[in-house]
Amino acid sequence: MSTKQQEKDFLAHYNVHDHDIPLSCVDVVIFTIIKDQLNVLITQREDFPFKGNWAIPGGFIDINQDKDIEQTAQRKLKEKTGYDAPYLEQLGATGNNTRDPRGWSLTVTYFALVNADNVVFGKDSCWCELNDGGIIQEKLAFDHALLIKDAFQRLKNKTQYTTIALHVLPPKFTLSELQKCYETILGGKLNKSGFRRRIIKSNVIEEIKGESKQTATRMAQLYRKSDDELHFYLREIYPTFS
Repeated sequence: MSTKQQEKDFLAHYNVHDHDIPLSCVDVVIFTIIKDQLNVLITQREDFPFKGNWAIPGGFIDINQDKDIEQTAQRKLKEKTGYDAPYLEQLGATGNNTRDPRGWSLTVTYFALVNADNVVFGKDSCWCELNDGGIIQEKLAFDHALLIKDAFQRLKNKTQYTTIALHVLPPKFTLSELQKCYETILGGKLNKSGFRRRIIKSNVIEEIKGESKQTATRMAQLYRKSDDELHFYLREIYPTFS
């Protein structure tokens, strides 16, 4: 019998349940900025364990519905927010025999950055403020507080050298609003002229001809993203701290 036929026969009689299978899920850390404060979406659990406790959106992988783990993440995000986020990134995987009281558990974590005006969620979900260390006041189920903290650090690092902050803005925005988003995530102030030179030179935004917005002091030009692609800078952006 050929090796190929042996392989075929092996797979035909293989039972995946011959080996222990950990609980496998995907969790999504969803960030936004509200009133110059970084927030994360949390939802109240309907079932045990931790029934009634707050947690980040997520759930088990549906092997009949999801072709891969990113589709699971997209499905869970859409279920909880009614929104297809333009930016979704895998943060990493973690698993052990203590994070879930039901047994050995593995989760793949994603994070997304969204505009809060586009999100529609039910009464069991809410935005919760993060402090400068990526920590929220609410007590969370499982190890979700740690997942949020890790995602926050990735977001902060990525904001230093990419255009990820654009994804939190509405379709039309001013340069000041864009700079404020960067400052909120990075936790410090940016040089105004230097920031604007970098943004304009990188061609990641474009003027909306003939459209402006009244600010507290003047009429400000409105801009929009050139596209939804993530652009990278050669030099990192470093804020100053007071």
